[in-house]
Amino acid sequence: MPFFARPRATPPEADVCVIVEGCYPFVPGGVSTWVDWLIKGHPHLTFAIVAIVADTAPRERRYQLPANVVDFRCLPLHRPFETASCRDAARPEGMEEALADAFILLVTGGGLAAFRRLVRLVADPRNAFTIETLMVSPLSWRLTCRMYERLMPHASFLHFFWAWRALFGGLFAVLVSDLPRARVYHTISTGYAGLLAARAVIETGSPAFITEHGIYTNERRVEILMAEWICDTVDKGMDLDDGRVDLRDIWMQVFEAQALICYQACTRIVTLYEDNQRLQRALGAPRERLAVIPNGIDIARFEGIPQASADALPTIALIGRVVPIKDVKSYIEAAAILRTTFPTLQALVLGPTDEDPAYFAECEAFVAECGLADTVVFTGAVNIVAYLSRIHVVVLTSLSEAQPLVILEAGAAGIPCVATDVGSCREILEGRSDESPGLGAGGIVTALVDPHQTAGAVGRLLGDAAFRHACGETLRTRVRRYYASQDALDCYRRTYAELLESSDEHAARRAS
Repeated sequence: MPFFARPRATPPEADVCVIVEGCYPFVPGGVSTWVDWLIKGHPHLTFAIVAIVADTAPRERRYQLPANVVDFRCLPLHRPFETASCRDAARPEGMEEALADAFILLVTGGGLAAFRRLVRLVADPRNAFTIETLMVSPLSWRLTCRMYERLMPHASFLHFFWAWRALFGGLFAVLVSDLPRARVYHTISTGYAGLLAARAVIETGSPAFITEHGIYTNERRVEILMAEWICDTVDKGMDLDDGRVDLRDIWMQVFEAQALICYQACTRIVTLYEDNQRLQRALGAPRERLAVIPNGIDIARFEGIPQASADALPTIALIGRVVPIKDVKSYIEAAAILRTTFPTLQALVLGPTDEDPAYFAECEAFVAECGLADTVVFTGAVNIVAYLSRIHVVVLTSLSEAQPLVILEAGAAGIPCVATDVGSCREILEGRSDESPGLGAGGIVTALVDPHQTAGAVGRLLGDAAFRHACGETLRTRVRRYYASQDALDCYRRTYAELLESSDEHAARRAS
């Protein structure tokens, strides 16, 4: 059986269906670790998991599914099509126009109402829709032409065609896939995962909620703006009133539409830190449904770790994967700057080096170019706890983060941090707006891609033992007070209990 196929036996109804995109159980770290923690932390509940992946290529599971997972399936957004069955079928008059109207309404901000209309059209057995008829049939060609004429008639049809297939191929996969049976649906992002949760609400009446680590739409916006493979075909010049739509506009409209649909469908809209709520509200999230549940860590795991001696070699560490988004090169350059003041500096990079071999090779070459072979050490994947007693300062130079666990773990061990102003780093190091009483600084926040500022902040902590100790103790107190794993689990346990009760009441009303 292909790894992405639905299990032969019909799985039992789960208490909670967790929907993830591009992570668990195939990609280690970050969100995947959190999903594993969440499921294991609720052994009294059963879980189904839908892992949304790009295609049907085989993937290695990097996590063993917990015992309380009763249903696991992959949903590939793109797969080979069986073109032999793609002839036009007889369908109700006006269906094609109705389908095009539903797509237009969805892309232009129609929200959950537009998506509900689309779900019902695709689910209607009279329309006989399959992924093949929606993607590789005369019907799909006519729909593509209709959408081009109504959305982007002034731009390249060829570019629109491939963008349509990429964006709406994933949408169609979500619409026609089997939906696991569950009492509550919990998505970990907007995007296609959020659409599947919204579809579950429409088709089953069960409640859904979302936990956003980073803001999916914002992350996609950055990718789209930087993407060289998206061609700009409309020259608007300096005309701010030019209403013509280009390919990047279409991509962003779709992702923003997905976010709006998900937010409107979800009973709770949870994020890890309060600054994310500003972005969620801007994308249409109802204010009254917003909540913050910070990530938590096992505080006890970091108890009793001795502090690095003031007499030891000055040691800093970047804890994370060697990938571009961690901006390891800025960390290396900061180490080069620091070594002029701290000639015996040790700059560790604690994390896997095999995720992006080309980038790792670039980092190694940069280390050699800077003459830092005796300073910068790539350890590969290690037990972080075993290294913490050697580290004076933890450094994070990431271009994007949600709520980095490495800062919480460093704080639990009393180690101050220097971090870029991304995600919840400022909130963790300086405190939330409602922190009372205010605890003070647990480290220093810097600008992105600024090795000189990073080096200056690290140098201040390395050169002043009293300041370093004070920041470390402040961060330790804040982590203990606000970021304990059990506190986070308790919040999710209460949320699940409320939504499961609501689901059972809805089921009872439908049965009566």
